[in-house]
Amino acid sequence: MNITATYSPEDNKIRLYATSRLDAETYARVKAAGFKWAPKQELFVAPAWSPAREDLAVELAGEIEPEEMTLAERAAIKAERLEELAHKRNREAASLSRHADELSQAFYMGQPILIGHHSERKARKTQERMHAALGKAVKAEKASNYWLYRATGVERFANMKNDPRTRANRIKTLLAELRDLQRDINRAHKALEIWANVTTDDQIRHALGWMDSRETMSGWGTYSKVEKGELSPADARLKCIANAEAVINSPNRKRWIDHILNRLAFERSMLGDVPRFNGELTPVIIQAFAREHGAEKPKCTIADEGFFLLESPVQLPAHISENSWLELSDDEWRDVMQACGYTVPEPKPRRQSSKPAPVTLINPTPEQAEQLQRIWNLHMHAACQGKAYVTPKENEVKALPQAVYSRNSKGTYSHFETREIGADGRLIEWKWKRMERALSGVPVARIRVYSGGYETHKPLAVVQITDKPSKALPFDLDAIERAALDAISEGEKVA
Repeated sequence: MNITATYSPEDNKIRLYATSRLDAETYARVKAAGFKWAPKQELFVAPAWSPAREDLAVELAGEIEPEEMTLAERAAIKAERLEELAHKRNREAASLSRHADELSQAFYMGQPILIGHHSERKARKTQERMHAALGKAVKAEKASNYWLYRATGVERFANMKNDPRTRANRIKTLLAELRDLQRDINRAHKALEIWANVTTDDQIRHALGWMDSRETMSGWGTYSKVEKGELSPADARLKCIANAEAVINSPNRKRWIDHILNRLAFERSMLGDVPRFNGELTPVIIQAFAREHGAEKPKCTIADEGFFLLESPVQLPAHISENSWLELSDDEWRDVMQACGYTVPEPKPRRQSSKPAPVTLINPTPEQAEQLQRIWNLHMHAACQGKAYVTPKENEVKALPQAVYSRNSKGTYSHFETREIGADGRLIEWKWKRMERALSGVPVARIRVYSGGYETHKPLAVVQITDKPSKALPFDLDAIERAALDAISEGEKVA
C-alpha cells in the first residue's frame, strides 16, 4: 500500500491518497486525527491543518507534497458532477411525466370510473399508477433543481474564496490568530517577571490569591492547594514558572505561528506584491506594524538620525526580533514591513463636526472682572426697576487660585462653573420662544462664574483666577457699561 499526502494553502486542508484499503489500525488512527473519507474523490481529507495531523501525514507518506489540484479545478469537477446528477433527475422527471400522461389517456375527455362495471378495478389501478408517476415526477424535478442549486453554489463559493475582498478579510483573521498566539507568549513573559520579584511565602500566597491566574500562570486550583497545605508556596511558584516556560518554549505553538506566517505570505502573494512604503516613516507607523503582529505595548522612538528603536516590556514576536528591542535604520524598517507583508493604511480624512466650534475660555484681568461685575449689577437694577417690593442686590468678584476653583467645580451641584457670554456682556441662556427653546444670543467667549449662596434678584459673581494668565474679553466693556447706565436713567425718567 502506498500513501501520498498533500497540503493546499488555498483551503488549509491536508489530503491522504491511498492506493488500497487502509488496514484497521491505520484507519482508526486516521479517523481519530480528524480525517474524513471523501468517496467521490477517493481520499481522506482533514478539515484544517494542525501539528498532529501534519505529523501523522508525514509518518504515513514520508513527506507532504503541494496539492496539484487548485480550489477552482476541484470546484469545477464537483459542479460538473452535481450538474450531471441534476440532468439525470431531470430526465427521470420527464420520463415519469410522459408515463403519467400516457396513463391519463384512459380518462380522455373526462371518462369517469364506472361504479360496479367490470372495468372499475382496472380504472382505479390505472388512476393510482398515474398519481404515483406524477408524484415521482414532481420529486425528481425538485431534486434536479436542488442539485443545480448546489452546483451553482459550489462555483460561487470557489469564486468567493478567490475574491480579493474575501482574501483581505482572511488575512485579517490570520493576523488576529497570530496576535492571540503571541498574546499567550507575552503573558508568559510577564508571569516570569512577576515570579522573579515574588519569592517569600507571604508574597506567593498574595499573588496566587489576588492576581489573575492567567497573569501568574498558576492554573486552576493552585491557590486552594496551597491554602490546604497540599502544595507548598515554593513548589507552587516553581510550578507557575514551569507553566510559563512551557508556553514560551512550546514547539507546537511555534509551529502554529510559523504556519500562520506561511499562510499570510501565500494570501498576500495571491493579492499581488506588497508595495514598499515610500512615505515619511514615523514611530507611530512602526508601533502600528508591531502591534498588528502581536507585540506587547510596543513603543518606538527615534534613536539617532535615521534610526528607530522599537521596545516592548516583553520579547518581541520571534519573526520580528529575538529580543525585547530592535533598532534599525529607516530603509531597514521599510524592508522588514515589506517582508512581513505589512501595508501602511491610508490616513482617514477627518470628519467635519456639525457642531459649532467651542468658544474660548477666558480668564479676565482683575480690572475687566470688576467692570463686568458692575455691568451685571447694573443689568439687575434695570430689570428690577418699576417692580413693587423688589430690591435688587449686588455681587462681588470672586478672586481665587486655580486649585481652589478646581476643587470646588466638580459634580452637578458645584457652585463654580463655566458659562458662555455674548457680545452684549450678558450670559447666554436657553429661553422659550414660540413654543421652542432657543439661545438668548450668540456666544463669543466663556468665563468662570460663582453661583453659590443664591439670592433672589442678585446676579452671579465673576470668577478671576489669580495664578493663571489673564486675557482681554472680546467686546467693549466701556460701551456696554454706558448702555446699562443709560437704560437705568431712562427707567428713572419713565417712573
